[in-house]
Amino acid sequence: MKNNEPAPEGKPAGKPTEGTTKPAFRILVVDDDKYIRRFSAQALMGSGYEVDAAEDGAAAWEALQIKNYNLLITDNEMPNLTGVELVRKLRSTRMALPVIMATGRLPTEALAHNPSLELAALLPKPFSIGELLETVRVALQVSDAPCEPIEPPGWPSTVPLQT
Repeated sequence: MKNNEPAPEGKPAGKPTEGTTKPAFRILVVDDDKYIRRFSAQALMGSGYEVDAAEDGAAAWEALQIKNYNLLITDNEMPNLTGVELVRKLRSTRMALPVIMATGRLPTEALAHNPSLELAALLPKPFSIGELLETVRVALQVSDAPCEPIEPPGWPSTVPLQT
C-alpha cells in the first residue's frame, strides 16, 4: 500500500493474518481521504484480505486495468472521477465486479437514474471496522449470485438501488 499505489503485479498487496481461514480475496479501496483509505485498507488486511488502494476514481480505473479484483470499495465524491463515474465506466466495459459504495452523501439521483450501476452495497460514513468487514463479507458471499443490493443498517431503504 506504499504511496497509495497498487502493489506490483504478482506481489500480494497485504499479508493475511496468521491463522485466518478466509480465501485471499483482492480488494481495491478508493477514497480521496487518506485516513479513511488507510483505516479501511488496514482493517481489511488485518482480516486476511489482499488490498490495494487508490486516491481517486482515475487512479482506481488505472489499477482496474492492471489487476483483477474480487471487490471494489469506493467513495463517491472524489476529484478526477467520482465513484458513480467509476462504476459507470466499470459497467460499460461489462466488468461484473461487485462494488460497495462507502460514502457520506448518498448519490440518490445518480443511483435512481442509473440502475445498471448494480451496487452490491451502500456503506454510510462514518462506519466502524465491524460494519466494513460485515458488508465486505456479505458482498463477497453473494458476488457469485445475481447482483442484489445489500443495505447495511444506518440508511433508510427508501432509495431503490435497482429498478
